[in-house]
Amino acid sequence: MWIVLGFALAGGLAQLVDGTLGMGFGVTSATVLLFMGIAPATASAATHAAKLPTTLISGLAHWREGNIDLAILVRVALPGAVGGFLGAVVLTNISMASAKGWMAGLLLFFGLVIFARFGLGLRLIPTPKNGHTVRWLGPIGLLGGFVDATGGGGWGPVVTPSLMTVTRHEPRKVVGTTNAAEFLVAVSVSIGFLTGAAQHGIPWLPVLGLVLGGVLIAPIAARLAGRLPHAPMGTLVGGLVVMVNGITIIAALGGLPGWLDATLLLLIASATASVAHRAWLRERAERASAAAAVLV
Repeated sequence: MWIVLGFALAGGLAQLVDGTLGMGFGVTSATVLLFMGIAPATASAATHAAKLPTTLISGLAHWREGNIDLAILVRVALPGAVGGFLGAVVLTNISMASAKGWMAGLLLFFGLVIFARFGLGLRLIPTPKNGHTVRWLGPIGLLGGFVDATGGGGWGPVVTPSLMTVTRHEPRKVVGTTNAAEFLVAVSVSIGFLTGAAQHGIPWLPVLGLVLGGVLIAPIAARLAGRLPHAPMGTLVGGLVVMVNGITIIAALGGLPGWLDATLLLLIASATASVAHRAWLRERAERASAAAAVLV
C-alpha cells in the first residue's frame, strides 16, 4: 500500500510538471524505476504502461481547455508513433549510450533558443514560415518517438522545445498538443514492447501508483497550462531543458564534484526563476498597455 502511495505522489508531481511545461513524466518515472534496479527495457515498458491512461486523461483535459492544435497533433503524432514502435522493437539490441551526449547537446541548444525567445525577447532562430507542415513536424515526431521508447522518456524534451522553435504557437498550445500526441506514441511503444520480452517483470504496484497520481493531477495541470502567462512559462520550459541536458553533458564528460554540481544547478535554477519573473512583469505591462489602448 505504501509503495502505491509513494509512487502516486511521484506520478502526481511528474504529471504536474509534464502537463504544465510539456515534459517530465516519462523521464521522471523511468529514472525512479531504473534507480530501483529495473532493467532499462522493462523500465521503459513500465513507464509507457503508466503513460497510457495518464496521457489519455491529460490529452482530453487539454482538449477541453482549448490547448490543442489538431492539425499539428496529427502531423507530429503519426511519425511519433512510427518512431516509438521502432524504438521499442530495437531497444534490447541497440544501445543509445553513444548518442546520448549528442542528443543532450541538441536539446541544450533548443533550450537556450526557447529561453532567449520567452525570457529575453530574442529570437536566435527565425520561426520558419512553413514550420507547421509535415516537412518540419514529421522528423520531430519520428525522433521524439524513437528517443521516448529507447530512453523510457524523452517525447516532451524533444517535441516541446522543437515545436516552440518551428511554430508560432503560444506555450500552452505547444504543451497541450505535445501531451495529447503522446497518447498515440505511448500506445505504439507499448505494442512494440509486446513483440519482445520487456513486458515480463514489470513492477505493477509502482506502475499503479504512477497511474493514480498522474490521472488525478492531469486535469489540474491542463487548466494551469491555460492560465499561466506565456512568457514566464516558456522561460521555465527553456530553463528546464537547459538544466536537464546540461547535467547529462557534464556527466558524459566525467562529472563534477558534488558541491560544484549542486552549486551549478542552484545557479541555473535561480537565473531561470529571476528571468521568468522579469518576463512575467514585462508581459503583464504589455497586456496592461494593450488594454489601455483599447479603452482609449
